[in-house]
Amino acid sequence: MTLVEPRHGRVAELLGRVPRSAVEIIVTDESGDPVVIRNPPLLDDGTPMPTRYWLVGRTACIAVDRLESAGGVRLAEAEVDRDELARAHRQYAAERDACLPQGWTGPVPSGGVGGTRRGVKCLHAHYAWYLAGGDDPVGRWVADRLASGPS
Repeated sequence: MTLVEPRHGRVAELLGRVPRSAVEIIVTDESGDPVVIRNPPLLDDGTPMPTRYWLVGRTACIAVDRLESAGGVRLAEAEVDRDELARAHRQYAAERDACLPQGWTGPVPSGGVGGTRRGVKCLHAHYAWYLAGGDDPVGRWVADRLASGPS
């Protein structure tokens, strides 16, 4: 893991903007390019950040974009066990919320993966957490689809 400041050139380039807080590079590709970053639960100005893991790798983003555009969100939601998904949302939120500053009394992030409380909102967020080591059934579903190639 590498903590990078908001002005880190490559992360900003991949995001298409300067991050609003320092982030950690959690997963890199074989060339060392960032694939997944981890956001703090609060941005530098105190704004809650519900999405802990963010997919930034160009190749991975394009692959997941294609999967989403082919109806992947609906398919994943239909095919993944609802109880497993609910557990994943709770686990994601608990991990993120455990990183809030002690004694913080301001607004806090809500929801689970991608900021949603149930169901599937964004395959990118699920896949990012899965790549970072999260036990995410949707991320696993995405990985399986990407490994099997175009249908």
